[in-house]
Amino acid sequence: MAVLDQLEPKGVFAFFEQLCSIPHGSGNTKAVSDWLVSFAAERGLERYQDGAGNVIIIREAAPGYENAAPVILQGHMDMVCEKTADCPLDMERDGLDLVLEGDRVFARGTTLGGDDGIAVAMMLAILDDGSLPRPRVECVFTVDEEIGLLGAAALDTSPLRGRTMINLDSEAEGIFTASCAGGRGVNCVLPIRREPFSGAALTVEITGLTGGHSGTEINRGRANADMLLGRLLWALCNATPTRLTEARGGTKDNAIPARAMAAVVVEDAAAAAQVCRNCEDIFRREYDGADPDIRVTLEPGETGTPLDGDSTARAICLLRCAPCGVQAMSRDVEGLVETSLNLGILKTGQKTLEAMFSVRSSVESRKEWLTGTLQCLAERLGGYVELSGDYPGWEFRRISPLRETMAAVFREQYGKEPVVDAIHAGLECGLFAGKLPGLDCVSIGPDLLEIHTPRETMSVSSVQRTWALVLETLKRLK
Repeated sequence: MAVLDQLEPKGVFAFFEQLCSIPHGSGNTKAVSDWLVSFAAERGLERYQDGAGNVIIIREAAPGYENAAPVILQGHMDMVCEKTADCPLDMERDGLDLVLEGDRVFARGTTLGGDDGIAVAMMLAILDDGSLPRPRVECVFTVDEEIGLLGAAALDTSPLRGRTMINLDSEAEGIFTASCAGGRGVNCVLPIRREPFSGAALTVEITGLTGGHSGTEINRGRANADMLLGRLLWALCNATPTRLTEARGGTKDNAIPARAMAAVVVEDAAAAAQVCRNCEDIFRREYDGADPDIRVTLEPGETGTPLDGDSTARAICLLRCAPCGVQAMSRDVEGLVETSLNLGILKTGQKTLEAMFSVRSSVESRKEWLTGTLQCLAERLGGYVELSGDYPGWEFRRISPLRETMAAVFREQYGKEPVVDAIHAGLECGLFAGKLPGLDCVSIGPDLLEIHTPRETMSVSSVQRTWALVLETLKRLK
């Protein structure tokens, strides 16, 4: 039995639940892409699917809107797949276990994917209902937004006639996003050597962190487990001769890592245990309030060939000395982060250690500066950087007819003014603005809390109000 079948609007929640039954993490979107194409084919709608898996579905204007300018609706079909340690689901193969409690929808043990599944559901509901008063709608469903806006970067926009676009990838009701940061992935790769070392094999873990989105929540003072691991390893080396065997933490470069681990070999196990106790106390004091449940645990580990002394020192230096977190605040928008970076993925292979950073800035020169900083550090440590997923920022338009129309609808619906804002997270709007000159765009969405974590929830009533705002806006774009 469907979990959300009693909710209104029925079309929106029905499509959302269908989407949640199909695995659709970043890099695993073919099934969803094909499902969207089948949806369009069953209804005889104009459709396009490219080699990346992006889908465009078009429905012609309703009667009376034949002379209205087309409107683009846009969102991404991929989600960030995170789950709790005890969750049995395989997010590559299994659908989500949806739960409805009062006004909240969430997925048991995993991320919900409301970011950006609710956009997919709203667009399908609009395409499905031929009676809605609206112009020609050109619905764009992109892939792999969460791993660098890759789908939007690859998209051929030639089927799109619209130059007005509503992006449905925001997570706070009542906020009209009109600008965003650009960014890129910077992977620091250090070659390593291994050699035997006598001592006690141990596994140390840092757990209990809050984590979160590396753009929208980078300014909340939350700890990064990968960076804490660097501090802990440094302290171990100062207390007793130590060799690193493995370091691992995080799974997404755009999520603040909530846990990290290292396998080490040490001469003095008792000294290592004391270091772990001391570091746990220090970390809890420093992050009291933001991360009150930090834990540092030490257990016997499996014997393996560790890194040699030089490789261990270089790896720990990278983790100790690389910048991370907020680097600059905006001088134009109060409270907005201008420039930041996040060490999201740390992993060790047989011959390399890799540290993947997500670099963001609304100022292109500062994005380049941070990239250069990481490159300089990696090269001085005998390594190199690999760049990926570069995307531009989205500049603010002082004159926006779409924003004015949406603001008028919002005032009537809510009895107050919307907040027009810029965000530090990356949005696909910047790529669309670059490909569609003169694009007038606004990004909105319902309330989604703690996205990119298994605590993610979506407000039912907020979805309902946002849906009403979108429909009335389309009705007025005549």
